[in-house]
Amino acid sequence: MENRSVSEFILMGFSVSRQAEILLACLFLAMYVISLAGNMVILLIVLMDRRLHSPMYFFLSNVSVLDILFTSVISPQLLWNLFSNDKSISFSGCMTQSYFYFFLGTVEFLLVTSMSYDRYAAICKPLQYHAIINGRVCIQMLLGSWLGGFLSVLCPTIMITRLSYCRSNIINHFFCDSGPLLDLSCSDTRLIELMDFLLSSLVVICSLVLTLVSYMYIISAIFRISTTTGRSKAFNTCATHLTIISISCGITIFLYVTPSQKETLEVHKVPAVLTTIVCPFLNPFIFTLKNDTVKQAIKDILKRNIELITQKTVDFWRKKDPL
Repeated sequence: MENRSVSEFILMGFSVSRQAEILLACLFLAMYVISLAGNMVILLIVLMDRRLHSPMYFFLSNVSVLDILFTSVISPQLLWNLFSNDKSISFSGCMTQSYFYFFLGTVEFLLVTSMSYDRYAAICKPLQYHAIINGRVCIQMLLGSWLGGFLSVLCPTIMITRLSYCRSNIINHFFCDSGPLLDLSCSDTRLIELMDFLLSSLVVICSLVLTLVSYMYIISAIFRISTTTGRSKAFNTCATHLTIISISCGITIFLYVTPSQKETLEVHKVPAVLTTIVCPFLNPFIFTLKNDTVKQAIKDILKRNIELITQKTVDFWRKKDPL
């Protein structure tokens, strides 16, 4: 980091009035809290209910962990900037935020691709499913996703930290994205831009293609289901998942799979809000909490806890008043 010439950056944020900033802050805070609560509920339910100890819920619980971490990389700093009107962020804080944003985002793409393969094996090869997707394979796919994310963004991030920032320290964004950082540098950034483009293309497009191919086989298998109810239920679930995945991939392609990220920075803010705040907010409800098995598990756990509290309350009053 010896080439840097700034100690902190200023995050410009959104080009709106102060009143609009407060409204946005309240909205983002509500979405952040609900996202954290929803994902934590999923983790607790999966841990507590043995019916959910299966590969599908193993992957879904890990997506919940990623959503908690991913939105927490951006939201606390954004909320502080909006509420306090203090838009500064330290150089090291900015580089750390940028690294974990891309690291966790890449891991989620790879993990969602693994989930699509799990669903393909479950629906298209049900007899061989437990042989194909076992505990060891799940751990290998999980570790592969984390390792792939870690390695794919490490080199570009190190290179960005070594750039000279002598033009300005004002970042035209609400977080430390790579495009605005490159735009501030007075060093030659062509190699980093090319590396970002190639890595983003490899991860996002390959993930999208593999996911689409998996779901094509899944949809083909769904059409062969004999009962109309079963076919409709399976198709609705897959269509919802595929829609969210396609939207996430489409936004990411628009933001990062471009030869230069320094152009049209202003129009990137709205899609970035969708990926950093809105999608982590929606994922728990779309991927997990609308699942019938999860709904039943939540009902059973609530019922057991209510019965336990009621019994303890009755026992307490009996001991207090034996007559």
